[in-house]
Amino acid sequence: MFECELPLAVVTLEKKELLPAGSILTEQVAADVAALGRLQPREECDLLDYGTVRDDLERFLAIPPYQDIFSDRELVDDLFAQMKSVRLPLPLLKSLDYFRQHDFHTYRHILMVFNLSALLIKGLDVGRKAEEADFLSGPSHDFGKISVPLHILKKAGPLTTSERQILKYHPLTGYILLSYYLGDHRHPAVLVARDHHERRDGSGYPCGITELDPMVEMVAACDVYDALLSPRPYRPISFDNRTALEELTRMADSGALGWPCVEALVACNRIGRPSPDRVIVSLDVRGTLPVGNCYGMVVDDETDSHSDQTLKSS
Repeated sequence: MFECELPLAVVTLEKKELLPAGSILTEQVAADVAALGRLQPREECDLLDYGTVRDDLERFLAIPPYQDIFSDRELVDDLFAQMKSVRLPLPLLKSLDYFRQHDFHTYRHILMVFNLSALLIKGLDVGRKAEEADFLSGPSHDFGKISVPLHILKKAGPLTTSERQILKYHPLTGYILLSYYLGDHRHPAVLVARDHHERRDGSGYPCGITELDPMVEMVAACDVYDALLSPRPYRPISFDNRTALEELTRMADSGALGWPCVEALVACNRIGRPSPDRVIVSLDVRGTLPVGNCYGMVVDDETDSHSDQTLKSS
């Protein structure tokens, strides 16, 4: 049974409080929020024609290693045609504007994880073709980061304990907000937002869920892969492609992620694009981790405050 405590209030983009801090979040609570959302009619717009989304995606796909993964123009046009049919409530699209203006790393990441997931779902037999259209309903897996203060999202050094707690809260925020805006707490995109940081070995967050939907796990693998390849404030140098794939292989080998999703990502990087079920993944480690990576590092609040004072006085 799904049950988590909310450390902070969940507030809509229109400043309406949906749940107060300290609420116990259950599926029934999410269902009630979704029902409330269905009472609010909203304008919808096409994703691909919204703002600079199409132009930005074209630019992102031209950057290594994506220029090789998406080298087939016919494949890209097919993916774009699929996105052309996606219509989203205007508040969700406006969140892309927010990230593009204030946190471009998150904006790029959201679009690329969506694009990668759309690519992988074509090569993976998830056994639920009827749900794919709902699943590919838009770039929303990290929508909950709209609730995370920008100074945390853009922090270059290690997070404090309290900052880390706020960041780990974003899947639950996304779960509630998307339930509200989509009017469906069981919508595949809503479950992806809630569970994309969970791991099948129980090491994930925010609730330690171990039974993951195959499509959720696919987004989780894409999320990790792109995050490693991306420039980030906490890491001056990104992972190279080989090292990123080796990190995903390590996670699959340890039981955190399932092999099918990792094999699918490896297949996208192989010459001839073999079927994922024909890919043999090596466990050899030959990549080099980037220096100066602060991801996952946490300091206590007092230590961070002392460091800030030292910097101000120097």
